[in-house]
Amino acid sequence: MSQSVATRLRAARSGTRPRKSNGRPPWMERPHWYGQGAKGLALIVLTVIVLYPFVLAIGTSLAGREELNANGGYVLIPHHPTLEAYRVILSGGVVTRAAVVSIFITLIGTALSLACTVMIAYGTSRPGTVLAKPILLLVLGTFLFAPGIIPTYLAVQQFHMLDTYASLILPVLLNAFNIVVVRSFFQSIPEELYDAARIDGAGEVTVLFRIVLPLSKAVLAVVGLFYAVGYWNSFFNAVLYLNDSSKFPIQVILRSYVLNGQSINASAMGVHSIPPATSLQMAVLIVAIVPIFCVYPFLQKFFVKGVLTGAIKG
Repeated sequence: MSQSVATRLRAARSGTRPRKSNGRPPWMERPHWYGQGAKGLALIVLTVIVLYPFVLAIGTSLAGREELNANGGYVLIPHHPTLEAYRVILSGGVVTRAAVVSIFITLIGTALSLACTVMIAYGTSRPGTVLAKPILLLVLGTFLFAPGIIPTYLAVQQFHMLDTYASLILPVLLNAFNIVVVRSFFQSIPEELYDAARIDGAGEVTVLFRIVLPLSKAVLAVVGLFYAVGYWNSFFNAVLYLNDSSKFPIQVILRSYVLNGQSINASAMGVHSIPPATSLQMAVLIVAIVPIFCVYPFLQKFFVKGVLTGAIKG
């Protein structure tokens, strides 16, 4: 006799209707309507708070001079939108060149950081690796003793990396937290997989590329996004190590135009006439945000699986 039939027979004998299963555990109380309403209201408020500055920046970047003057400098929804600000910043050469530099640094830096992180994490996660514990202690020591600005600058100068793109990548090539997360994930992989691969004659390199890395797509996607966001948003190293303005990434241009209040003139943008400065500032801001904003939704699904699995197991 199936469970559903037995439940109906017991309900018929007792004179009560069987409860419909709603997928809720027996120990969990039924949520109250006011609790659900409060959660929904809080979610709506938080969503508005997060999206309002972004929508305001987009609206201001699309607004004309008359609308900006009429609304005090900022426009949420422009009545006569125009792409003049984007046309100016993309045709002038300054922002376009800075965006290309940022993309180059982000791609190369993320690839090198992921490769080095995987090698260190895999080496320290396998038992019997030579000098695995000293290397791991050295990595963990960076949590407590971070290098200062002056020693880092002297090291960059000593290796002749000033005013080069290498100064934006090599000093921040590795992150101790990311190494620990990837190492913990590697340790969570069943040992039977390693043994089976070795029985088939696979070496360490084959095990890494054929077994470990295909199983680590989630954590690698998360760590890769961490590195990519760090390289894309970095501006302090560029200000510190670069003297040639043609090598500045887009965040330095954004900082100069928005945070420092530097005026944007026609000669700097390579055009004869320009839209209002506020529209140009917001347009540069949107151009700097959009790449990461477009990549994040495709990797967001890996965050819970990648970070929690790598941090809890091991």
